[in-house]
Parts: sequence; structure tokens; C-alpha cells
Amino acid sequence: MTTIPPGDVPSCGSDDPELARFRAGPGGPVDHARIERAVREILFAVGENPDREGLLDTPARVARMYAELFSGLHQDPRVHLKTAFTEKYDEVVLVRDIAFHSVCEHHLLPFMGKAHIGYIPDGRVLGLSKLGRIVEVVSRRPQVQERLTETVADLLVEELGAKGVAVVVEAVHTCMTIRGIRKPGSECVTSAMKGLFRSNVSSRAEVLSLIYGRRSS
Repeated sequence: MTTIPPGDVPSCGSDDPELARFRAGPGGPVDHARIERAVREILFAVGENPDREGLLDTPARVARMYAELFSGLHQDPRVHLKTAFTEKYDEVVLVRDIAFHSVCEHHLLPFMGKAHIGYIPDGRVLGLSKLGRIVEVVSRRPQVQERLTETVADLLVEELGAKGVAVVVEAVHTCMTIRGIRKPGSECVTSAMKGLFRSNVSSRAEVLSLIYGRRSS
């Protein structure tokens, strides 16, 4: 890996509004009764009878489902980054194939896939499970994939102070596969490169090779 003098390491700072929302604190609790009333109205609106046997408990089930799927709105992922360990290690740390599911904010349909997270420590490393926990919290909210990718990267930059952060997310969006254009098999790939991974071509090539190299074998 190419070595960059300490003075030449670029800043990884971020003004991500998503992180600002976390700093302001979590939102209020989920209003189950309000969701249930809304689901009943939707069932009426599409020509169904919400009082028939098969749908009687559906509004309550949907309310519980949304509380689970959107639980990340009321959690702060930074709590998982508070504990780091001092280590003299300055090469790539990568956890790939972190499974996740989220909900597209445009149609409230799920998208799911895998996240790959790499970083170059600056004297401090995380427990590997913490990267999975960050993805779990950030993914559980209505959003777009681009924002999810940037938010995870910016969290690592701000809370860990890594020299470089790389986040690649691959996902299948049901808003594209089961409705509208209906293209099953399509996949969306997004990436966020911070610090050395953005400024140094060889560092970026290294982390991408670690993520994707095994697929060509």
C-alpha cells in the first residue's frame, strides 16, 4: 500500500445533515394507533373490507412492522463507535458482505443487499461487529441508498477519525423489480470514498480489489 506522509492526509470532515439529526437526539415514539387508522383507510381506498376476518388484525400487524422497520429513527448509531482500541496498524480493515434491508422513502417498499466497509485506522480500531451494528441502525429507516451509503461513511470519519473510509453498498430495490419498470435481477451499487480512499488512486484500487477480487476467481 502506498504510504502518505501524515501532513498530506486529506481531511475527511463531513456536514452530513443525517448526522446532525442524530446529534439532535432521537425522535418521538411510534404512534401505533395512528398507523392502524391509516392502514384501515388504505384498505377501504383500494376497495377492500378491513373488517373481514383475514384483515381484522392487519392494521395492528402493519403498525408493529413499521415500528420494527423504522426503529433506526429512534436510535443513535454513534453509541456503537464509542469503544475503540489503540493499535499500531495502518493498513486496510475491511468487513464485506454485511447483509441489510431498508425501505425506499419514495414508495415505502423494501430494498436489501450487502454493505462492504473498509477503513484505514489512525491509531484506533473498532471491534468488527460494530460495523455490522452501524449498518443495522442506519438501514432501519425510510431513505434512499445513496444517503445510507454516505451516512455510514461519515459516521466512521467523524467518530473514529480514520485516515480513509470506503463504503460500497449493493442492493436490489423492489420498487424497481415488482412495480413500475419491473426489472428483476437489476442491482444498484453506490459508494462513498473518504480521505485516502478518495485522494489516493492506489489505496482506492486496493480496497476495491479486496471487495471484488474474489468474484473474478
